[in-house]
Amino acid sequence: MSLPRRFRRPTLLIVGCGDVGLRVLPLVRGRWKVVVLTSTPARVPALRAAGALPLLGNLDEPATLGRLGGLPDAVLHLAPPPNQGRHDPRTAALLAALARGGRVQTFVYASTTGVYGDRGGERIDETAPPQPQTDRAWRRVDAEARVRHRGRAGGVRCAVLRIPGIYATDREGGDPRERVRRGTPALRAEDDVYTNHIHADDLARACVAALARARPQRVVNVCDDTELKMGDYLDLVARLAGLPPVPRLSRAEAAERLSPMTMSFMGESRRIGNRRLKRELRVALRHPTVAEGLGPAR
Repeated sequence: MSLPRRFRRPTLLIVGCGDVGLRVLPLVRGRWKVVVLTSTPARVPALRAAGALPLLGNLDEPATLGRLGGLPDAVLHLAPPPNQGRHDPRTAALLAALARGGRVQTFVYASTTGVYGDRGGERIDETAPPQPQTDRAWRRVDAEARVRHRGRAGGVRCAVLRIPGIYATDREGGDPRERVRRGTPALRAEDDVYTNHIHADDLARACVAALARARPQRVVNVCDDTELKMGDYLDLVARLAGLPPVPRLSRAEAAERLSPMTMSFMGESRRIGNRRLKRELRVALRHPTVAEGLGPAR
């Protein structure tokens, strides 16, 4: 005899269970039954070992998502949009599949602070309207709008987490020491831009907090307290790691040597407030600045 629904563990669907999703899994173990959508059959054993129930499906192939609708009570959407265009068909396909089941009560979407665009180093919070300057940011604006519309139209508690650069010394592709070791240049002080950061472990904790405490249709910036320009940040990384500082270039010199993608990150400067993260989600950052996040283990 099956238990009445009120006695069952609720089901959490994680979409895009990469590094951050794997950090979320131990935080929700025992409280949620976790289903992970993956498009890679080779990942199935590792996801099972991590405590999740893998489900094969591909956001780029909506016909493979038919089983999703009746499964989750909550969704953590960590998957990125496609690499081109100004719209996010992946989020559209996911929302359509979930709507067919009508079971989802909570939906948390991981977006990016890139939607704010360049603010000339200004301090901003979630009340600042998006000013996307790249197709990459426009795709996120599109996804955010779809998520929040679904929340309003379907009575789902949706939250949008705007996330800056994610780092951790044990994160593949997210260890800033590797950039310093490569000697990738930064801008000289007069041309430099403010950047924002969050440790991967604090981001995972924020995702879990949003599932429990985010207000309906609310945007929350998930960033730490660091206020550093990019070159100063990389100098700190180098100093903590005992590495030489990266070279500094003028903006014109950097444009000749660096990729358009890298230059796009060097073209936006903003300092982002995290009051809602602390007051509404009640997240106490374990790595409040990159100095703590990259320093010796305590």
